[in-house]
Amino acid sequence: MATNKVTTNVIDMSGNTGGLVWAKGTKAQRPSGTAGDVRLNTTDSRLEYRDNADWKRFSEGAATPSVDFQADFLVVAGGGSGGGNYGGGGGAGGLRTSFGSSSGGGASNESKLGIALSTSYTVTVGGGGAAAIAGSNNGNNGSDSVFATITSVGGGGGGGVASTAPSGGSGGGAKYNGPTGGAGTANQGFAGGDGINNTPYTTGGGGGASAVGANGSSSQSGDGGAGLAVSITGASVTYAGGAGGGGASDNAKPGGAGGAGGGGTGGQTNYHGGSNIQATSGTVNLGAGGGGAGGQTGSPALNSGAGGSGIVIVRYPNTYTISVGSGLTSSTTTDGSDKVTSFTAGTDTISFS
Repeated sequence: MATNKVTTNVIDMSGNTGGLVWAKGTKAQRPSGTAGDVRLNTTDSRLEYRDNADWKRFSEGAATPSVDFQADFLVVAGGGSGGGNYGGGGGAGGLRTSFGSSSGGGASNESKLGIALSTSYTVTVGGGGAAAIAGSNNGNNGSDSVFATITSVGGGGGGGVASTAPSGGSGGGAKYNGPTGGAGTANQGFAGGDGINNTPYTTGGGGGASAVGANGSSSQSGDGGAGLAVSITGASVTYAGGAGGGGASDNAKPGGAGGAGGGGTGGQTNYHGGSNIQATSGTVNLGAGGGGAGGQTGSPALNSGAGGSGIVIVRYPNTYTISVGSGLTSSTTTDGSDKVTSFTAGTDTISFS
């Protein structure tokens, strides 16, 4: 390859139609270098340069780390709490996963995540929505869960006022005079069930990861929608069940049952003597919804059930080691040739080596 001329610090190749041959090597062969150095990274076939801090790609400014391996994930957000005073059931937290054949909301499983070594990834485990105190109050939405670029949306609280129930990863069930259940998030969960604004005034169940919450009926308030079974840990566990709606004000119709996957049951006001039946909370680390409250009449006063906290699970080849920030609660097991790390609380960053 000929050059036209060489002057101080300049190579003039303006008359040459060929290509310039760069220094090249794999990512692992990167030299420490000095600012201004240029090389071809043969690991990902990208031209890169050295600034004062690191190697970066010309086309992207800050270099996107190359992928060293693929990881499966399950990200479940916190479930919503039930609504107060004949409230609807809380919706389950949104569910996204790459493992198996299905994800939340009736979607197919997502692609695995590409992981680069020595790169920090954020993990956040969403909390469940706090219980609604006795009275006409919407339930509280759960909090989002996050792994890297994957975010699952917190479940919608159950309806406790005369308007559409809160939306979320899965939607909350409606109060009897809502009367419409909240919407779920596409590819994460389903809508909550509707209430009945006439006799017998039953409420809707919260949506789950694999089914809508049931509508209130003439015999009882709606059951919570079913969650989704995922075997990312090596054992089949059902996550993100919706909660049952609170029992009806007319003729003491029973509250709805919780959906598979930890959904709480709806409470019930006892008009025929005896104690009121309290709603139950969603199961922790399943992202389940909390049960809707029965009415305010009688004793004890009826609060709704709280939503269950979410979970983040990462499955990766056992040849790699994970480093976990102190703000996260986690445990690691082995299944076949993979490690499985489950995060059950907190937020921080993780990295792999």
